[in-house]
Parts: sequence; structure tokens; C-alpha cells
Amino acid sequence: MYAVVRTGGKQYKVAVNDVVRVEKLLGEPGDAVSLNDILLVSDSDGILRTGDAVAGASVSATILRQDRDKKILIFKKRRRKNSRRRQGHRQYFTELKITSIQ
Repeated sequence: MYAVVRTGGKQYKVAVNDVVRVEKLLGEPGDAVSLNDILLVSDSDGILRTGDAVAGASVSATILRQDRDKKILIFKKRRRKNSRRRQGHRQYFTELKITSIQ
């Protein structure tokens, strides 16, 4: 059984006991989180449900950690102009462990 969940503008395929990194969510490690924006649910029989059939579905997860990702370097250069810029960015993320799909 799995579900497709939308959070932080991205879609994730999750199953029970999966560990996923999503955009930062509010909460502390150990807190329970409910993801309610479900796009698709697969039953144990292999039947897929979408649209209005998943209106009452939800995915429960626990927060494992709140952290920042590796640094991404942004480098811009204009040729022959002696113009260059370098910038770095570290994105916040939340690591979730999926506990159940209802």
C-alpha cells in the first residue's frame, strides 16, 4: 500500500515505514504530523484511487529531525566583462518517517 502526497510544492510517493525528506514543516523531532493533501492511494489489492475517492484519506508521520541540506553554490559569470558573482544557499528540510496511511 502506498500514497502520493503533495507537500512543499512537490509530490512524494510514500509507503509505511518510509523515511522521506520534505520542505521544512513546523514541529520538533518526535512530534506527529498529518499530511492531508493526498493525490493518490493504492490499496493492498492493487486498486488505485484518485480524486474524490481519496477526499478522507490522510498520511500520518513522525518528525525524525529538522536540519539544513548541503550547500549549493550559485555562480554567475559574464564573459569578457570581468563580472562574476558567487552565492551559496542551504535549504531547510524535515525528515519524516511514515507511520500509517488511512
